[in-house]
Amino acid sequence: MENQFEKTAMKVSFVSIAANVLLSVFKLFVGVFAHSGAMISDAVHSASDVFSTFVVIIGIKIAGKDSDKEHPYGHERMECVAAIVLATILCITGLGIGYTAIETILSGKYEQLVVPGALALIAAFLSIVVKEAMFWYTRINAKKIDSGALMADAWHHRSDALSSVGALIGIAAARMGYPVMDAAASLVICIFIVKAAYDIFKDAVDKMVDKACDEATENELRDCTLSQRGVMGIDLLRTRVFGNKIYVDLEIRADGSRTLNETHEIAEQIHDRIEERFPKVKHIMVHVNPAEES
Repeated sequence: MENQFEKTAMKVSFVSIAANVLLSVFKLFVGVFAHSGAMISDAVHSASDVFSTFVVIIGIKIAGKDSDKEHPYGHERMECVAAIVLATILCITGLGIGYTAIETILSGKYEQLVVPGALALIAAFLSIVVKEAMFWYTRINAKKIDSGALMADAWHHRSDALSSVGALIGIAAARMGYPVMDAAASLVICIFIVKAAYDIFKDAVDKMVDKACDEATENELRDCTLSQRGVMGIDLLRTRVFGNKIYVDLEIRADGSRTLNETHEIAEQIHDRIEERFPKVKHIMVHVNPAEES
């Protein structure tokens, strides 16, 4: 049976796919009909969102699988793999749009450029509204289930909204007598797309290479540990982010005259309290050292 994580992720992903298919077809039609290169570039960007969302779905499906013999620590990092693939697709899309725009700008044949129609302005404005709404919808649900891949998809929506802003400005300027601004808008779109791809890629790589969690979380873990009965100090606190989960290695000091059962009970108490208070902590290993005599 699907857990709440998968249910929410699948629902958001399918809403995203439906919205992007409709929007990309509409923008492509308007771009061709209204003679706007910026709008066609924006349509390609929206179409890439459809493919990237399928990548997110696959990544989340695999990441949600239970641990097995070959993967005893689970499959959470597959979400990071999905995010890296998404970032790569996004970057290639952006660079392709930028290359076409630069070719047009460097050609110098501005008098041959066709002025975009008024319909392109309407399409750009509609795209901004829809994609910004999709950004907030996806972002809220990504934070709710703590999904890195879904959050990457949310920022993909935001990059599309920003690119539509660039398209709107470029199309408006072109209609005011500066036709080259339509191509310049496509170049701005390229920059937004590549920047979004870089941010998604960096976040995914950080989670793939066992980066420590933030200092604030480590301080909260330390305070929680020291507040437990029988803990006389902390010798080591080490964390690592594994996909969207946290693993903790902890060494505490306890009274060396206590029995093994008593120190084991202290360790179990810390283990249970931390996993209860910090939902992102998937596993914590607690080692007990005897405290030096005063």
